[in-house]
Amino acid sequence: MRVDVESLAIERGGLRLFENLSFSAAPGVHVALTGANGTGKTSLLRALAGFLAPSAGLIRFSVEEPAAQTHFLGHRDGLKGALEAREHVAFWRDLLGGIGRPRDVLARVGLSHVADLPARALSAGQSRRLSLARLLMAHRPLWLLDEPAAGLDTAGKALLTDLIAAHRMMGGVVIAAVHEPLGAPDLDVRLGA
Repeated sequence: MRVDVESLAIERGGLRLFENLSFSAAPGVHVALTGANGTGKTSLLRALAGFLAPSAGLIRFSVEEPAAQTHFLGHRDGLKGALEAREHVAFWRDLLGGIGRPRDVLARVGLSHVADLPARALSAGQSRRLSLARLLMAHRPLWLLDEPAAGLDTAGKALLTDLIAAHRMMGGVVIAAVHEPLGAPDLDVRLGA
């Protein structure tokens, strides 16, 4: 998977957030989107995911049907309070066409001990770890992550950094909106500068 952004401009509510943005992300590349709140990091991720049309410029992918090759993890966890942690992971496996075992994925993100708890009983950090499990349930070469470290403690941030590194080693691309570094990105795209 390769992503090319050329002379991109995005508007929200009649306000131009940025313009003339260009960058490329080849397999194995980690792009950090940085900048103050309101500069368009989330809007850029939404445009890359196909949820928002740019007002100018181009986004090109090296694969057909990029949406089927992309995991989008928003800044909200997207969990159903009544579903148990293992039920969430099983649902994602079935929805996304994964083949992994929910218990193995929960162990990988450090949640084996809460597998049978409903999401509403999880802490903010545990909820974020559960959301990260979605990335592991089915392989997608492109990860679009919006503030993925939000709510994570030091160990959770280390886990996230490890997940990103492993994904990159398999040729995956990570484009993440961040306020603090997650490992060493290959490219820092600063919005609002």
